Amino acid sequence: MTDQLKTPVEGHPPKPEQSSWDGFIQAAGVILAVSYPVLALSTGFRAVYRLFFKEGVTYYLPPAMSLVAALSYLIATVGIVYREKWGQSAWWLSVSVLGFETVCTVIVGVFSFIEPEIVGNTVWRYFGADYGYFPLFQPLLGLAWLINKDVRRAYGFKI
Repeated sequence: MTDQLKTPVEGHPPKPEQSSWDGFIQAAGVILAVSYPVLALSTGFRAVYRLFFKEGVTYYLPPAMSLVAALSYLIATVGIVYREKWGQSAWWLSVSVLGFETVCTVIVGVFSFIEPEIVGNTVWRYFGADYGYFPLFQPLLGLAWLINKDVRRAYGFKI
């Protein structure tokens, strides 16, 4: 039966053996495709509510930072979804946004321990603890996914 699974279908070349890394990268792509839009919506709605509808808000930096985070998540989603249409431009956009997001999460996360009253209640506070640390590990997962050879080929790079 094992030989039957490896036998190529007529007209299709045989698929190469997959490593565990390839499986991880495929799973990461699925996780990113689902989690980034969800995080963009949840963070964005929360920020918009706090900026424009919640009464008694006197300090606007935390919801503004959360809105920047939501826009980053949305842009990352667009870069991931439109990879075949935009090609290498989408890849560079995604890498840039995920790098920016990682730096912001680390800086704000550190400052939330040093000066918590300045940081306030933002999505990046305590490295994204309020969001299950997704703001910390999600961009790192995204960057790992983007540097994979197969993913770069999907974005149109010659590798």
